[in-house]
Amino acid sequence: MTLPVEPLGVHEGLAVNDSDKLHEECGVVAIFNNPEAATLAYLGLHALQHRGQESAGIVTSNREHLRQHKQMGHVAEIFAGDVLKKIKGSLAIGHTRYSTAGDSALLNAQPIMVQSNKGMIAVAHNGNLVNAAAIRTRLEEKGSIFQTNSDTEVIVHLIAQSRETNLPNAISDALRRVEGAFSLVIVTLDRIFAARDPRGFRPLAMGYIPHGGDNHKDSVVFASETCAFDLLDAIYVRDVKPGELVEVGPDRTESHFFATPKEQSACIFEHVYFSRPDSIVFGRSVHASREAMGRQLAREAGVDADLVVPVPDSGVTAAMGYAEESGIPFRFGLIRNHYVGRTFIEPEQRVRDFGVRLKLNPVRSLLEGKRVILIDDSLVRGTTSEKIVRLMRNAGATEVHMRISCPPTISPCYYGVDTPSKEQLIAASHSVDEIRQKIGADSLSYLSLEGLRTACAEGDKTAYCTSCYTGKYPTDWVDVDSLAPVGAGR
Repeated sequence: MTLPVEPLGVHEGLAVNDSDKLHEECGVVAIFNNPEAATLAYLGLHALQHRGQESAGIVTSNREHLRQHKQMGHVAEIFAGDVLKKIKGSLAIGHTRYSTAGDSALLNAQPIMVQSNKGMIAVAHNGNLVNAAAIRTRLEEKGSIFQTNSDTEVIVHLIAQSRETNLPNAISDALRRVEGAFSLVIVTLDRIFAARDPRGFRPLAMGYIPHGGDNHKDSVVFASETCAFDLLDAIYVRDVKPGELVEVGPDRTESHFFATPKEQSACIFEHVYFSRPDSIVFGRSVHASREAMGRQLAREAGVDADLVVPVPDSGVTAAMGYAEESGIPFRFGLIRNHYVGRTFIEPEQRVRDFGVRLKLNPVRSLLEGKRVILIDDSLVRGTTSEKIVRLMRNAGATEVHMRISCPPTISPCYYGVDTPSKEQLIAASHSVDEIRQKIGADSLSYLSLEGLRTACAEGDKTAYCTSCYTGKYPTDWVDVDSLAPVGAGR
Protein backbone atom coordinates (compact mmCIF):
# COMPACT_ATOMS: atom_id res chain seq x y z
CA MET A 1 0.00 0.00 0.00
CA THR A 2 1.32 3.45 -0.89
CA LEU A 3 1.42 6.56 1.22
CA PRO A 4 -1.36 8.87 0.00
CA VAL A 5 0.10 11.46 -2.36
CA GLU A 6 -3.21 13.01 -3.38
CA PRO A 7 -6.87 12.01 -3.25
CA LEU A 8 -8.28 9.64 -5.83
CA GLY A 9 -8.34 11.63 -9.05
CA VAL A 10 -9.29 11.32 -12.66
CA HIS A 11 -8.06 8.17 -14.33
CA GLU A 12 -8.28 7.54 -18.03
CA GLY A 13 -11.61 5.86 -18.64
CA LEU A 14 -12.73 6.93 -15.18
CA ALA A 15 -16.40 6.00 -15.33
CA VAL A 16 -15.55 2.60 -16.71
CA ASN A 17 -13.27 1.74 -13.82
CA ASP A 18 -15.73 2.16 -10.91
CA SER A 19 -14.43 5.65 -10.14
CA ASP A 20 -17.35 6.32 -7.81
CA LYS A 21 -16.44 3.37 -5.58
CA LEU A 22 -13.98 3.11 -2.75
CA HIS A 23 -11.03 0.94 -3.71
CA GLU A 24 -9.19 -1.71 -1.79
CA GLU A 25 -5.45 -1.32 -2.04
CA CYS A 26 -4.21 -4.87 -2.48
CA GLY A 27 -4.41 -8.59 -1.89
CA VAL A 28 -1.72 -10.99 -0.70
CA VAL A 29 -1.12 -14.73 -0.98
CA ALA A 30 1.60 -17.09 0.31
CA ILE A 31 2.45 -20.75 -0.34
CA PHE A 32 4.81 -22.95 1.70
CA ASN A 33 6.09 -26.37 0.67
CA ASN A 34 4.70 -26.98 -2.80
CA PRO A 35 6.67 -27.73 -5.98
CA GLU A 36 4.12 -25.60 -7.89
CA ALA A 37 4.26 -22.69 -5.45
CA ALA A 38 4.69 -20.08 -8.20
CA THR A 39 1.68 -21.36 -10.13
CA LEU A 40 -0.43 -21.57 -6.99
CA ALA A 41 0.52 -18.01 -6.03
CA TYR A 42 -0.48 -16.90 -9.53
CA LEU A 43 -3.86 -18.64 -9.22
CA GLY A 44 -4.36 -17.12 -5.78
CA LEU A 45 -3.67 -13.64 -7.16
CA HIS A 46 -6.07 -14.32 -10.00
CA ALA A 47 -8.81 -14.99 -7.43
CA LEU A 48 -7.84 -11.77 -5.61
CA GLN A 49 -7.66 -9.61 -8.74
CA HIS A 50 -10.68 -7.59 -7.58
CA ARG A 51 -8.56 -6.20 -4.73
CA GLY A 52 -6.12 -4.51 -7.09
CA GLN A 53 -5.74 -4.18 -10.86
CA GLU A 54 -2.73 -1.94 -11.45
CA SER A 55 0.25 -4.16 -10.68
CA ALA A 56 1.11 -7.61 -9.40
CA GLY A 57 4.17 -9.58 -8.42
CA ILE A 58 5.42 -12.92 -7.13
CA VAL A 59 8.63 -13.79 -5.25
CA THR A 60 9.63 -17.45 -4.94
CA SER A 61 12.31 -19.41 -3.11
CA ASN A 62 13.94 -22.62 -4.24
CA ARG A 63 15.66 -22.69 -0.80
CA GLU A 64 18.85 -21.37 -2.39
CA HIS A 65 17.76 -18.12 -4.06
CA LEU A 66 14.82 -15.75 -4.15
CA ARG A 67 13.46 -14.88 -7.59
CA GLN A 68 10.88 -12.29 -8.46
CA HIS A 69 8.70 -11.06 -11.29
CA LYS A 70 6.42 -8.02 -11.06
CA GLN A 71 4.93 -5.63 -13.58
CA MET A 72 2.16 -3.14 -14.11
CA GLY A 73 -1.10 -4.61 -15.37
CA HIS A 74 -3.44 -7.49 -14.63
CA VAL A 75 -2.31 -10.82 -13.20
CA ALA A 76 -3.01 -12.87 -16.34
CA GLU A 77 -1.05 -10.41 -18.50
CA ILE A 78 1.93 -10.20 -16.16
CA PHE A 79 2.45 -13.96 -15.81
CA ALA A 80 1.72 -14.99 -19.38
CA GLY A 81 3.98 -17.35 -21.33
CA ASP A 82 6.83 -19.08 -19.52
CA VAL A 83 7.26 -16.47 -16.76
CA LEU A 84 6.27 -18.86 -13.97
CA LYS A 85 8.81 -21.44 -15.12
CA LYS A 86 11.58 -18.87 -14.65
CA ILE A 87 10.67 -18.30 -11.00
CA LYS A 88 9.96 -21.88 -10.02
CA GLY A 89 10.28 -22.65 -6.31
CA SER A 90 8.61 -24.40 -3.40
CA LEU A 91 7.84 -21.21 -1.45
CA ALA A 92 6.12 -18.14 -2.84
CA ILE A 93 4.38 -14.91 -1.89
CA GLY A 94 2.30 -12.76 -4.21
CA HIS A 95 0.72 -9.33 -4.26
CA THR A 96 -1.82 -7.53 -6.42
CA ARG A 97 -2.14 -3.79 -6.01
CA TYR A 98 -4.38 -0.81 -6.58
CA SER A 99 -2.74 2.60 -6.26
CA THR A 100 -3.91 6.16 -5.85
CA ALA A 101 -3.90 8.57 -8.80
CA GLY A 102 -0.47 9.89 -9.77
CA ASP A 103 1.27 7.07 -7.92
CA SER A 104 0.95 4.19 -10.32
CA ALA A 105 4.52 3.09 -10.95
CA LEU A 106 6.50 -0.14 -11.18
CA LEU A 107 8.84 0.99 -8.39
CA ASN A 108 5.93 0.65 -5.97
CA ALA A 109 4.82 -2.77 -7.19
CA GLN A 110 5.15 -5.52 -4.60
CA PRO A 111 6.49 -7.75 -3.15
CA ILE A 112 9.49 -5.68 -2.07
CA MET A 113 12.63 -7.84 -2.06
CA VAL A 114 15.93 -6.90 -0.38
CA GLN A 115 19.25 -8.37 0.67
CA SER A 116 19.68 -7.38 4.31
CA ASN A 117 21.79 -8.21 7.33
CA LYS A 118 19.00 -10.64 8.23
CA GLY A 119 19.37 -12.40 4.88
CA MET A 120 17.31 -12.24 1.70
CA ILE A 121 13.68 -11.35 2.42
CA ALA A 122 10.63 -10.22 0.47
CA VAL A 123 7.50 -8.58 1.90
CA ALA A 124 3.95 -8.14 0.56
CA HIS A 125 1.57 -5.89 2.49
CA ASN A 126 -2.13 -5.10 2.54
CA GLY A 127 -3.08 -2.04 4.57
CA ASN A 128 -1.70 1.37 5.44
CA LEU A 129 0.76 2.44 8.12
CA VAL A 130 -0.48 5.75 9.45
CA ASN A 131 2.85 6.63 11.11
CA ALA A 132 5.00 5.55 8.15
CA ALA A 133 5.93 9.09 7.06
CA ALA A 134 7.27 9.97 10.52
CA ILE A 135 9.26 6.71 10.72
CA ARG A 136 10.63 7.21 7.23
CA THR A 137 11.83 10.72 8.09
CA ARG A 138 13.68 9.43 11.14
CA LEU A 139 15.25 6.57 9.17
CA GLU A 140 16.37 8.89 6.36
CA GLU A 141 17.94 11.23 8.91
CA LYS A 142 19.99 8.24 10.09
CA GLY A 143 21.14 7.46 6.55
CA SER A 144 18.56 5.00 5.24
CA ILE A 145 18.02 5.17 1.49
CA PHE A 146 14.52 4.36 0.23
CA GLN A 147 13.86 3.05 -3.26
CA THR A 148 10.07 3.52 -3.26
CA ASN A 149 7.42 5.73 -1.66
CA SER A 150 5.58 2.69 -0.36
CA ASP A 151 5.02 2.40 3.37
CA THR A 152 5.82 -1.31 3.05
CA GLU A 153 9.49 -0.40 2.60
CA VAL A 154 9.45 1.13 6.08
CA ILE A 155 8.80 -2.35 7.48
CA VAL A 156 11.76 -3.76 5.53
CA HIS A 157 14.11 -1.08 6.92
CA LEU A 158 12.87 -1.61 10.46
CA ILE A 159 13.49 -5.36 10.19
CA ALA A 160 17.01 -4.79 8.84
CA GLN A 161 17.87 -2.24 11.53
CA SER A 162 16.44 -4.21 14.45
CA ARG A 163 19.00 -5.16 17.08
CA GLU A 164 17.32 -8.55 17.32
CA THR A 165 19.46 -11.12 15.53
CA ASN A 166 16.76 -13.79 15.39
CA LEU A 167 14.53 -13.08 12.36
CA PRO A 168 11.14 -13.76 14.02
CA ASN A 169 12.17 -11.45 16.85
CA ALA A 170 13.37 -8.80 14.39
CA ILE A 171 10.06 -8.93 12.51
CA SER A 172 8.16 -8.68 15.79
CA ASP A 173 10.33 -5.74 16.84
CA ALA A 174 9.62 -3.96 13.54
CA LEU A 175 5.87 -4.55 13.70
CA ARG A 176 5.66 -3.15 17.22
CA ARG A 177 7.04 0.15 15.89
CA VAL A 178 4.38 0.71 13.22
CA GLU A 179 0.82 1.89 13.69
CA GLY A 180 -2.16 1.30 11.46
CA ALA A 181 -3.45 -1.51 9.31
CA PHE A 182 -1.34 -4.38 8.01
CA SER A 183 -1.84 -7.92 6.91
CA LEU A 184 1.45 -9.06 5.44
CA VAL A 185 3.34 -12.10 4.22
CA ILE A 186 7.12 -12.52 4.16
CA VAL A 187 9.28 -15.09 2.40
CA THR A 188 12.90 -16.01 3.17
CA LEU A 189 15.00 -18.80 1.73
CA ASP A 190 13.33 -21.49 3.82
CA ARG A 191 10.25 -20.09 5.54
CA ILE A 192 7.08 -18.04 5.29
CA PHE A 193 5.82 -15.50 7.83
CA ALA A 194 2.31 -14.03 8.04
CA ALA A 195 1.16 -11.27 10.39
CA ARG A 196 -1.82 -9.05 11.21
CA ASP A 197 -1.88 -5.76 13.08
CA PRO A 198 -3.11 -5.83 16.70
CA ARG A 199 -6.52 -4.39 15.75
CA GLY A 200 -7.09 -6.79 12.87
CA PHE A 201 -8.15 -4.12 10.35
CA ARG A 202 -7.56 -6.17 7.21
CA PRO A 203 -8.29 -9.87 6.67
CA LEU A 204 -5.73 -12.67 6.35
CA ALA A 205 -6.79 -16.31 6.20
CA MET A 206 -4.69 -19.44 6.81
CA GLY A 207 -5.25 -22.89 5.34
CA TYR A 208 -3.57 -25.91 3.82
CA ILE A 209 -3.52 -28.12 0.73
CA PRO A 210 -3.64 -31.77 1.90
CA HIS A 211 -0.47 -33.67 0.97
CA GLY A 212 0.32 -31.08 -1.69
CA GLY A 213 3.96 -30.61 -0.78
CA ASP A 214 7.22 -32.46 -0.78
CA ASN A 215 7.50 -35.72 1.19
CA HIS A 216 3.71 -36.03 1.21
CA LYS A 217 3.40 -33.14 3.64
CA ASP A 218 0.63 -30.58 3.53
CA SER A 219 1.24 -27.21 1.89
CA VAL A 220 0.45 -24.22 4.10
CA VAL A 221 -1.26 -21.27 2.41
CA PHE A 222 -2.27 -17.73 3.35
CA ALA A 223 -4.52 -15.33 1.44
CA SER A 224 -6.45 -12.11 1.92
CA GLU A 225 -9.69 -13.97 1.16
CA THR A 226 -10.80 -17.60 1.23
CA CYS A 227 -12.03 -17.43 -2.39
CA ALA A 228 -8.35 -17.94 -3.28
CA PHE A 229 -8.35 -21.20 -1.30
CA ASP A 230 -11.26 -22.53 -3.36
CA LEU A 231 -9.24 -22.18 -6.56
CA LEU A 232 -6.24 -23.90 -4.94
CA ASP A 233 -8.23 -26.80 -3.42
CA ALA A 234 -7.03 -25.53 -0.05
CA ILE A 235 -8.89 -26.00 3.22
CA TYR A 236 -9.56 -22.92 5.34
CA VAL A 237 -8.42 -23.39 8.95
CA ARG A 238 -8.64 -19.99 10.61
CA ASP A 239 -7.71 -16.33 10.34
CA VAL A 240 -4.32 -15.09 11.43
CA LYS A 241 -5.18 -13.46 14.74
CA PRO A 242 -4.72 -9.76 15.51
CA GLY A 243 -1.20 -9.22 16.84
CA GLU A 244 -0.07 -12.66 15.67
CA LEU A 245 3.01 -13.60 13.65
CA VAL A 246 2.79 -17.10 12.15
CA GLU A 247 6.11 -18.69 11.20
CA VAL A 248 6.02 -21.67 8.82
CA GLY A 249 9.37 -23.43 8.58
CA PRO A 250 10.82 -26.74 7.39
CA ASP A 251 10.13 -28.48 10.69
CA ARG A 252 7.04 -26.86 12.17
CA THR A 253 4.54 -24.04 12.21
CA GLU A 254 4.81 -21.67 15.17
CA SER A 255 2.63 -18.86 16.43
CA HIS A 256 4.19 -15.78 18.03
CA PHE A 257 2.31 -12.77 19.39
CA PHE A 258 4.40 -9.67 18.73
CA ALA A 259 1.80 -7.47 20.44
CA THR A 260 -1.18 -7.82 22.72
CA PRO A 261 -4.36 -7.69 20.64
CA LYS A 262 -6.18 -4.36 20.97
CA GLU A 263 -9.86 -3.64 20.61
CA GLN A 264 -10.72 -5.24 17.28
CA SER A 265 -11.39 -2.87 14.38
CA ALA A 266 -12.10 -5.16 11.43
CA CYS A 267 -12.95 -3.15 8.31
CA ILE A 268 -16.71 -3.46 7.84
CA PHE A 269 -16.39 -2.34 4.21
CA GLU A 270 -14.85 -5.73 3.44
CA HIS A 271 -18.38 -7.10 3.88
CA VAL A 272 -20.11 -4.16 2.20
CA TYR A 273 -18.07 -4.11 -1.02
CA PHE A 274 -14.42 -5.15 -1.13
CA SER A 275 -14.48 -8.89 -0.63
CA ARG A 276 -15.95 -11.40 -3.03
CA PRO A 277 -19.32 -12.78 -1.86
CA ASP A 278 -17.95 -16.34 -2.03
CA SER A 279 -15.32 -15.54 0.62
CA ILE A 280 -15.32 -16.02 4.37
CA VAL A 281 -13.91 -12.81 5.86
CA PHE A 282 -13.38 -12.21 9.58
CA GLY A 283 -14.97 -15.62 10.14
CA ARG A 284 -18.25 -14.72 8.40
CA SER A 285 -19.70 -15.42 4.95
CA VAL A 286 -19.66 -12.23 2.89
CA HIS A 287 -22.69 -13.47 0.94
CA ALA A 288 -24.64 -13.92 4.19
CA SER A 289 -23.71 -10.41 5.32
CA ARG A 290 -24.81 -8.77 2.07
CA GLU A 291 -28.10 -10.64 1.93
CA ALA A 292 -28.76 -9.56 5.51
CA MET A 293 -27.95 -5.95 4.57
CA GLY A 294 -30.58 -6.10 1.84
CA ARG A 295 -33.19 -7.61 4.13
CA GLN A 296 -32.48 -5.02 6.83
CA LEU A 297 -32.64 -2.22 4.24
CA ALA A 298 -36.08 -3.43 3.14
CA ARG A 299 -37.26 -3.30 6.76
CA GLU A 300 -35.85 0.17 7.33
CA ALA A 301 -36.66 1.81 3.99
CA GLY A 302 -39.41 -0.10 2.22
CA VAL A 303 -41.22 1.55 -0.69
CA ASP A 304 -44.02 0.43 -2.99
CA ALA A 305 -42.57 -0.56 -6.36
CA ASP A 306 -42.69 -3.13 -9.15
CA LEU A 307 -39.07 -4.32 -9.42
CA VAL A 308 -35.88 -4.60 -7.38
CA VAL A 309 -32.90 -4.01 -9.68
CA PRO A 310 -29.23 -4.30 -8.57
CA VAL A 311 -26.38 -2.17 -9.81
CA PRO A 312 -24.13 -5.02 -10.99
CA ASP A 313 -22.08 -6.65 -9.78
CA SER A 314 -21.60 -5.37 -6.25
CA GLY A 315 -25.26 -4.62 -5.55
CA VAL A 316 -26.58 -8.04 -6.56
CA THR A 317 -26.48 -9.90 -3.24
CA ALA A 318 -28.02 -7.06 -1.22
CA ALA A 319 -30.73 -6.69 -3.87
CA MET A 320 -31.55 -10.40 -3.50
CA GLY A 321 -32.01 -9.90 0.23
CA TYR A 322 -34.14 -6.78 -0.30
CA ALA A 323 -36.38 -8.56 -2.82
CA GLU A 324 -36.79 -11.59 -0.56
CA GLU A 325 -37.74 -9.47 2.45
CA SER A 326 -40.03 -7.09 0.55
CA GLY A 327 -41.69 -9.63 -1.74
CA ILE A 328 -41.00 -7.38 -4.75
CA PRO A 329 -39.63 -9.27 -7.80
CA PHE A 330 -35.86 -9.21 -8.37
CA ARG A 331 -34.80 -8.53 -11.97
CA PHE A 332 -31.51 -7.85 -13.74
CA GLY A 333 -32.64 -4.57 -15.25
CA LEU A 334 -29.05 -3.44 -15.80
CA ILE A 335 -26.63 -5.62 -17.77
CA ARG A 336 -22.93 -5.18 -17.22
CA ASN A 337 -20.37 -5.46 -19.98
CA HIS A 338 -17.53 -7.40 -18.36
CA TYR A 339 -15.18 -6.91 -21.29
CA VAL A 340 -14.53 -3.20 -21.00
CA GLY A 341 -10.78 -2.64 -20.99
CA ARG A 342 -8.75 -0.17 -19.00
CA THR A 343 -8.77 2.25 -21.95
CA PHE A 344 -11.30 2.84 -24.67
CA ILE A 345 -11.87 4.91 -27.80
CA GLU A 346 -14.47 7.57 -27.11
CA PRO A 347 -16.61 8.86 -30.01
CA GLU A 348 -15.61 12.25 -31.37
CA GLN A 349 -19.14 13.49 -30.87
CA ARG A 350 -19.57 13.38 -27.11
CA VAL A 351 -22.16 10.81 -26.03
CA ARG A 352 -23.86 11.73 -22.77
CA ASP A 353 -22.93 9.36 -19.91
CA PHE A 354 -20.71 7.44 -22.34
CA GLY A 355 -18.52 5.82 -19.68
CA VAL A 356 -21.44 4.40 -17.71
CA ARG A 357 -23.30 3.36 -20.86
CA LEU A 358 -20.21 1.53 -22.09
CA LYS A 359 -20.29 -0.54 -18.93
CA LEU A 360 -24.00 -0.75 -18.00
CA ASN A 361 -26.97 -1.10 -20.32
CA PRO A 362 -30.60 -0.99 -19.14
CA VAL A 363 -33.11 -3.64 -20.25
CA ARG A 364 -35.91 -1.48 -21.63
CA SER A 365 -38.41 -4.33 -21.92
CA LEU A 366 -38.13 -4.90 -18.15
CA LEU A 367 -38.02 -1.29 -17.01
CA GLU A 368 -40.51 0.48 -19.23
CA GLY A 369 -43.52 1.70 -17.25
CA LYS A 370 -42.15 0.24 -13.99
CA ARG A 371 -41.46 1.67 -10.55
CA VAL A 372 -37.93 0.54 -9.78
CA ILE A 373 -35.96 0.11 -6.55
CA LEU A 374 -32.30 0.44 -7.50
CA ILE A 375 -29.90 -1.23 -5.03
CA ASP A 376 -26.22 -0.29 -4.79
CA ASP A 377 -23.63 -1.04 -2.11
CA SER A 378 -22.37 2.52 -1.68
CA LEU A 379 -22.66 6.10 -2.89
CA VAL A 380 -19.39 8.00 -2.67
CA ARG A 381 -19.41 11.10 -4.88
CA GLY A 382 -22.81 10.55 -6.43
CA THR A 383 -21.62 11.14 -9.98
CA THR A 384 -22.13 7.57 -11.21
CA SER A 385 -25.44 7.17 -9.34
CA GLU A 386 -26.77 10.26 -11.10
CA LYS A 387 -25.92 8.77 -14.49
CA ILE A 388 -27.43 5.38 -13.65
CA VAL A 389 -30.69 6.95 -12.47
CA ARG A 390 -30.82 8.88 -15.74
CA LEU A 391 -30.25 5.64 -17.68
CA MET A 392 -33.19 4.04 -15.89
CA ARG A 393 -35.50 6.94 -16.67
CA ASN A 394 -34.42 7.03 -20.30
CA ALA A 395 -35.26 3.31 -20.47
CA GLY A 396 -38.83 4.08 -19.42
CA ALA A 397 -38.83 3.63 -15.62
CA THR A 398 -41.59 5.79 -14.16
CA GLU A 399 -40.04 5.95 -10.68
CA VAL A 400 -36.48 5.27 -9.49
CA HIS A 401 -35.97 4.72 -5.76
CA MET A 402 -32.31 4.44 -4.79
CA ARG A 403 -31.39 2.27 -1.81
CA ILE A 404 -27.81 2.01 -0.50
CA SER A 405 -26.83 -1.04 1.59
CA CYS A 406 -24.50 0.91 3.91
CA PRO A 407 -24.63 4.24 5.79
CA PRO A 408 -23.51 7.55 4.20
CA THR A 409 -19.73 7.73 3.74
CA ILE A 410 -18.69 10.95 5.45
CA SER A 411 -15.00 10.54 6.25
CA PRO A 412 -11.81 9.23 4.59
CA CYS A 413 -10.20 5.94 5.54
CA TYR A 414 -6.52 5.77 6.55
CA TYR A 415 -6.29 2.00 6.97
CA GLY A 416 -5.74 0.64 3.48
CA VAL A 417 -8.71 1.99 1.54
CA ASP A 418 -8.33 4.51 -1.26
CA THR A 419 -10.90 7.14 -0.28
CA PRO A 420 -11.55 10.55 -1.80
CA SER A 421 -10.89 13.56 0.40
CA LYS A 422 -13.68 14.63 2.75
CA GLU A 423 -14.54 17.48 0.38
CA GLN A 424 -15.26 14.95 -2.39
CA LEU A 425 -17.51 12.74 -0.27
CA ILE A 426 -21.00 13.99 -1.09
CA ALA A 427 -22.55 12.81 2.19
CA ALA A 428 -20.01 14.83 4.19
CA SER A 429 -21.57 18.10 3.05
CA HIS A 430 -25.07 17.25 1.77
CA SER A 431 -28.20 15.95 3.43
CA VAL A 432 -29.85 12.78 2.17
CA ASP A 433 -32.55 14.82 0.44
CA GLU A 434 -29.95 17.08 -1.20
CA ILE A 435 -28.17 13.98 -2.51
CA ARG A 436 -31.51 12.60 -3.74
CA GLN A 437 -32.11 15.78 -5.70
CA LYS A 438 -28.59 15.72 -7.15
CA ILE A 439 -28.85 12.15 -8.43
CA GLY A 440 -32.42 12.65 -9.63
CA ALA A 441 -34.05 9.80 -7.69
CA ASP A 442 -37.65 9.80 -6.46
CA SER A 443 -36.42 8.68 -3.06
CA LEU A 444 -33.07 7.80 -1.45
CA SER A 445 -32.37 5.82 1.70
CA TYR A 446 -29.24 4.37 3.27
CA LEU A 447 -28.91 1.41 5.61
CA SER A 448 -28.47 2.60 9.19
CA LEU A 449 -25.17 2.00 10.98
CA GLU A 450 -26.97 -0.13 13.55
CA GLY A 451 -28.57 -2.11 10.74
CA LEU A 452 -25.19 -2.63 9.06
CA ARG A 453 -23.62 -3.89 12.26
CA THR A 454 -26.53 -6.25 12.81
CA ALA A 455 -26.22 -7.61 9.26
CA CYS A 456 -22.50 -8.31 9.70
CA ALA A 457 -22.78 -9.82 13.17
CA GLU A 458 -21.58 -13.37 13.71
CA GLY A 459 -22.47 -14.22 17.27
CA ASP A 460 -21.22 -10.75 18.30
CA LYS A 461 -17.65 -12.01 17.90
CA THR A 462 -16.37 -9.31 15.53
CA ALA A 463 -15.96 -5.62 16.39
CA TYR A 464 -15.81 -3.51 13.24
CA CYS A 465 -14.11 -0.28 12.25
CA THR A 466 -16.79 2.13 10.96
CA SER A 467 -14.70 5.31 10.82
CA CYS A 468 -15.71 6.05 7.21
CA TYR A 469 -19.31 6.38 8.44
CA THR A 470 -18.65 8.09 11.79
CA GLY A 471 -15.38 10.03 11.48
CA LYS A 472 -14.21 8.38 14.71
CA TYR A 473 -10.85 6.65 14.27
CA PRO A 474 -9.48 3.80 16.40
CA THR A 475 -5.82 4.91 16.23
CA ASP A 476 -3.98 7.94 17.60
CA TRP A 477 -2.68 8.97 14.18
CA VAL A 478 -5.06 9.42 11.28
CA ASP A 479 -3.74 12.21 9.04
CA VAL A 480 -0.70 10.81 7.24
CA ASP A 481 -0.23 14.02 5.25
CA SER A 482 -0.06 16.51 8.11
CA LEU A 483 0.90 13.89 10.72
CA ALA A 484 -1.38 15.68 13.17
CA PRO A 485 -2.07 13.43 16.15
CA VAL A 486 -5.65 13.24 17.34
CA GLY A 487 -7.19 11.37 20.20
CA ALA A 488 -8.26 7.81 19.51
CA GLY A 489 -11.87 7.64 18.50
CA ARG A 490 -12.23 11.40 18.26
